[in-house]
Amino acid sequence: MPSPPAFDICIRGGGIVGRTLALLMARERLRVALVPHAGATRAGESSDVRAYALNAASRALLEGLRCWPDSVHATAVQAMQVFGDDGGEVNFDAARQGRGTPLAWVVDVAALETRLAEAVRYQPQIEVLEQAPPAALTVLCEGKASSTRAEWGLDYDAHAYGQSAIATRLQCERPHGQVARQWLLAGEVLALLPLGGAEGSTVAVVWAVPQDRIAASLAWDDTTFTQALEQISHQSLGRLQASGERAAWPLQLAQARHFVGVRTTGDGQAMAWALAGDSAHTVHPLAGQGLNLGLGDAAELVNVLRSRESWRSVADLRLLRRYERSRKAALAAMRLATDGLQQLFAHQAPALQGLRNWGMKGFERSGPLKTWVARRAMGTGG
Repeated sequence: MPSPPAFDICIRGGGIVGRTLALLMARERLRVALVPHAGATRAGESSDVRAYALNAASRALLEGLRCWPDSVHATAVQAMQVFGDDGGEVNFDAARQGRGTPLAWVVDVAALETRLAEAVRYQPQIEVLEQAPPAALTVLCEGKASSTRAEWGLDYDAHAYGQSAIATRLQCERPHGQVARQWLLAGEVLALLPLGGAEGSTVAVVWAVPQDRIAASLAWDDTTFTQALEQISHQSLGRLQASGERAAWPLQLAQARHFVGVRTTGDGQAMAWALAGDSAHTVHPLAGQGLNLGLGDAAELVNVLRSRESWRSVADLRLLRRYERSRKAALAAMRLATDGLQQLFAHQAPALQGLRNWGMKGFERSGPLKTWVARRAMGTGG
């Protein structure tokens, strides 16, 4: 009879979702092996220009692990302005829709990854390894291009949007005022997210542009690039100055057909697996919910394992299917909303332009509906 594996959980992927999941599992006294993905961004890498908008549920999760960055690296968003391409406009305000709670926090990726890496280093239940060891349950958190998922032949249905996202940082002439600003235009989306704390004048840029323009946009010099953003943003933050490198990646709507399963290894052993984060699903970044969904995966998987019957193993497939059902249900509405908005603003037909901006104006006046949508996105419930 083969000896039981040395680890309860093996997590492949050392990004934000992978490290968060490892810490949550370790808190449940499970033995965790963490195998950072070879292609992952190194924690604390200064050139990383990414930033994420995290909601209240994600903040509570990370605060519970003592991994929430300081206020300079986690800027509270007190208002959000969304502009259409023909007069449509939607405004969210924390005092109204959030009952005083910030709408979100824009978190510097490097700062968050550094806090998570430090917490992992001092957690005795976690062992960081270069090779994946046998474990009762293996969780893939390697991102949308997961090499292990592909190696194991797990189905991942992806629809390319024909857009790429450009990320960078800008120094603005005027302070951002803790306001997140977004422009939904025909074929592209621009978001300027506040960074540097309440008094800051730095923003993180996420600019979704058509794929056939990505090479030219990346090749622009800093002056040409910032002038293009000033034009789209109507100089709402004054003159803009580039303060970071540019990174880009293609955008897609994707979801694995199964989030959990069992596979047979080369030596004939049955091994349970689960997917989390971008390894399981991706959505368009226009709603800023990608990492919130991934952290929701981590929280739900741990919750399912914590509440399991005493006689069930962490590898029990019926148990793991509770996680799959819960997360697919939670993802359905967000997938529908982000994909619908992307499709609506991807076309330049005048009839659609009028319709979408009419819809934005109606939503702005919707009162309770707008408040409900805001609180759902904030992770504070309906």
